[in-house]
Amino acid sequence: MVLPQFSSNNFETQWDRFCDLLWFDKELGIWLDVSRMQINNEDFEKYHNLFEKSFSAIDDLEQGSVSNIDENRQVGHYWLRNTLIAPNENVRKQISDNIDSINQFGGEILAGKITNNKQQSFTDILWIGIGGSALGPLLIINSLQELGKGLNFHFIDNIDSEGISRQLNLLQHKINQTLVVVVSKSGGTPEPKLGMEQVRYFMEKNGIDWSSHAVAVTMKDSQLDQIALTENWLRRFDLPDWIGGRTSITGAVGILPIVLVGSDIHNFLEGAAKMDHLTRDRDIRNNPAALLALAWLTAGEAKGKRDMVVLPYKDRLEVFSRYLQQLIMESLGKKEDRNGNIVHQGISVYGNKGSTDQHAYVQQLRDGIDNFFVTFIEVLRDSSDIPTINGKNPGDYLSGFLQGTRAALSQGSRQNLTITIKEFNEHSLGSLIALFERAVSLYAEIVNINAYHQPGVEAGKIAAADILKLQKEVEDLLLDGNLTNIESLNNRIPGSNPESIFWILRHLVENNSSYSVSGTWSNPKDLSFKYNS
Repeated sequence: MVLPQFSSNNFETQWDRFCDLLWFDKELGIWLDVSRMQINNEDFEKYHNLFEKSFSAIDDLEQGSVSNIDENRQVGHYWLRNTLIAPNENVRKQISDNIDSINQFGGEILAGKITNNKQQSFTDILWIGIGGSALGPLLIINSLQELGKGLNFHFIDNIDSEGISRQLNLLQHKINQTLVVVVSKSGGTPEPKLGMEQVRYFMEKNGIDWSSHAVAVTMKDSQLDQIALTENWLRRFDLPDWIGGRTSITGAVGILPIVLVGSDIHNFLEGAAKMDHLTRDRDIRNNPAALLALAWLTAGEAKGKRDMVVLPYKDRLEVFSRYLQQLIMESLGKKEDRNGNIVHQGISVYGNKGSTDQHAYVQQLRDGIDNFFVTFIEVLRDSSDIPTINGKNPGDYLSGFLQGTRAALSQGSRQNLTITIKEFNEHSLGSLIALFERAVSLYAEIVNINAYHQPGVEAGKIAAADILKLQKEVEDLLLDGNLTNIESLNNRIPGSNPESIFWILRHLVENNSSYSVSGTWSNPKDLSFKYNS
């Protein structure tokens, strides 16, 4: 069948196009409509061979090839929801044992079988992690937790001292009934380590035995694992070397929160595994992840020239755009391709939720610069708790607003696609996550980049470490108590630069009364600094 060109004015032509491109799976209860993206017959032909190569590359990945070359490690998030495809029996057992251990632990916590030293049940969790180690759990909690069910979650996902203080103050009166989960693969990442130190100090200052409240999610034999083992922490759960942070949600990072809010781990994993199975189909038209990747490729000319605006029409998916932001931008945002060519690939992702937050975007999306495509996500089943009053049902209006916005964008020739979920639960959330993970993998292979390393992130970590080293050198030089200026300090520290020293001193002066400054901040060259012992 010849695929008709997209037309917002010819309903009959667009209907044919919609019917031809619509993907649906009955078991998952998910529809994908890419008919309002600029996909044509020529695109299927143009990318056919590249998709074939991409499918083969992902087959190799699933079979255990080393896919993160920088760290010389495998990439095994697909094994987490289907141990049968794991490369060997040891890995299969590692995954199964971890799932069983988490399931048992969560059940015993919720049943009150595991208590504090006063035989009180745990009521709250303080979760310490960064990046995917925090975004994944945050998505789980916002998406799946029912009112009054499971433990109350609190997050430290940044080392903002005010943010840490706020969380600790919120827990002041129930700190004795709070579990602390520390997530860090290596145990050496500064942010979770600093967060853990602050929380530990706070708990011990309040007379709480840290070890009996602490849970580690980390790699076997890591720094954190060794600490937890030596100090006899309450539990240790495995975060294997072959799992990256942005794809860790179907591992301990995601399933531990699922069980602690009383949801079903196995439904979540089964949903992801089912989508994995469907997205191995090499027929692009029958593969929703391939259709997504093709839509991204054609929209952005395979160079990320259009941003992805994510608009889920479901409060439970409010965090999903942030989750996708990391998954897609960290995976696809690469300077070099696999051959070392400078390509500056990537797709920028932003969004929030419909219909409330569409008002913040739609005016520009409809009439402004055409540099985006929209991903609508809708859930068909409305809450049975909300009645129809005066003939008005909120769910009908929400659906109407989605369709109206979709139509308005299409009339302006603005590209958009829609994912529709019949019913939202653990199973459909797992499917949705797996769909985007596979689409990212396929897209990356087609544009010839490595989705599973992050040299830009590592560069940022190295630069931050250099700044902290410079700060120590500045502090040491000021210990003599003499008045000195920025240029003098810069001349005495090899490899430094005056602007960084200015930033360091400005922060020290504003936060430590031992440091004083004379001069005007608007004229940095005339500033003088002194350490007052």
